[in-house]
Amino acid sequence: MNERFQHVDQHFALRPNSKMQEVLMDPQAEGPANHYYMIRGGKDQTNITVLEPGTVGGEYIKTYGHYHIGQLDETYKFLSGEGVVLLQKLASDEKGNMIPDMVEEFKAIEVGAGHEPLFIPASYGHLIINTGSTYFTTADDSPVDFEERDPVSLPGHANYELVQRMRGFAFYLVEHEGKPALKINVMYKDVRNAEFGNLPVIS
Repeated sequence: MNERFQHVDQHFALRPNSKMQEVLMDPQAEGPANHYYMIRGGKDQTNITVLEPGTVGGEYIKTYGHYHIGQLDETYKFLSGEGVVLLQKLASDEKGNMIPDMVEEFKAIEVGAGHEPLFIPASYGHLIINTGSTYFTTADDSPVDFEERDPVSLPGHANYELVQRMRGFAFYLVEHEGKPALKINVMYKDVRNAEFGNLPVIS
């Protein structure tokens, strides 16, 4: 066994409430100290993400959300619990730059332990949401650059700034009458195509 351990301290990362406030429907709502935890495997190992159960200001606990930089796709596997994956592809201007407040395509996909792996094409933003009463655990094959030093563990292969600017994705997933429902994020100007599955949309 020939392992190098110079990056062991960076394998574990977490996303605290103070960071998640940037993308919450209600940034002032009381939430857990940490919303989710990551064991980051880098290019040669699997990344594991564990989300806490519960809601923050009526919104189900979620990951921060991001877009990949470059032509980088990703596959998620679902190990335990249940949740929803939100995917969105932004419209682009004449120079090919993504337009933050215009969504070309949006999808909400209900998933859980035993669900088939979910392939996420390059250019699709994505976030994971825990809708169950237990931890929601996923595995993914996204690369992580351990040479970068970032105190809030936002790896360099991903663009988080577009999500932060819009305070989340085009829809928030909220608890409505005891069940998950989608609520539009009014900061977005347009959502051209949307697939909501069995999830209702509320105003």
